[in-house]
Amino acid sequence: MLVSRTRDILLRIGVFIIASALIAIALNNFLIPNNIFSAGFNGISQLISLFLKTVFGVNVQVGFIAFAFNVPVAIVGWFWAGKNFTILSFLNNFLAAFLQVTLPKTTLVSHDPILAALFGGILIGVAIGITFKLGFSTGGMDIVAMAVQKRTGRSIGFINLAINGVVVLLAGAFIGWQNAMYTVIGIYATSVTVDKIYTSHQKLTAFIVTKHTEDVVRILQNDLIRGITIIDSRGAYTREGSQTLMMVLSRYEMNDMQRLTKSVDPDAFINVVNTIETSTNFWNEELQSQVRSERLAAQAQIKAALDE
Repeated sequence: MLVSRTRDILLRIGVFIIASALIAIALNNFLIPNNIFSAGFNGISQLISLFLKTVFGVNVQVGFIAFAFNVPVAIVGWFWAGKNFTILSFLNNFLAAFLQVTLPKTTLVSHDPILAALFGGILIGVAIGITFKLGFSTGGMDIVAMAVQKRTGRSIGFINLAINGVVVLLAGAFIGWQNAMYTVIGIYATSVTVDKIYTSHQKLTAFIVTKHTEDVVRILQNDLIRGITIIDSRGAYTREGSQTLMMVLSRYEMNDMQRLTKSVDPDAFINVVNTIETSTNFWNEELQSQVRSERLAAQAQIKAALDE
């Protein structure tokens, strides 16, 4: 258990550093030198930096502006997106901003903006995808997405589309429509890369085949506050009996579900599939927090009664 926990912590630290470095490299060595803009708040930060430099002659690093955007976003995320997710995402954004300011700024792809857009977009997509895999993000719109998804159960696809549309239009107005086209290519590369690494669906259904049903159910329901259906099953090859657990969860809970299940049953078989829609209520973060509070209050009352 200690070895598994240590490995998980080291993996998170490694991904934390790698993701920040990838974003800084994508901006400094592919996108910014070629006047190509990233998606989300990084793209808006690039536009503001360019505007300040062009109109007022003030050179403000993109990293400083991106970090400034994430301060109010992190405050909102603290209350609505979950504290652990927000803290890790905010720190990841801080490191990415620091590296963007300090690392060299020179293009690695000369005279080929299409390649620069593709490489920059892919690197940012990889950074977003691997952080989502481990239960946090690169900050910015990811924290907003987490807050909206947990509060309403809905995605913010339209908001993302609107922000990226503004980035593209302003890029065309400031630099030229050819650069706007390169920006579209980069944003598309980011989107495709994230989808390849990590699912883009908001809800997932997990099927867990295990011989330690009660232990797995106990730890999952204690941490995730999700309904679980127990189905009797049997292996076709071994003919040995087992049970399959079915549960619908948020994409942000997938890593926790896998980690918790494997901590109890390392041999458990987990199959995760896309869920298009649920016909009954899908508990958001607020309802889950209410259940946790009620459980803690009940446990406190039981403990007080036993101590008397």
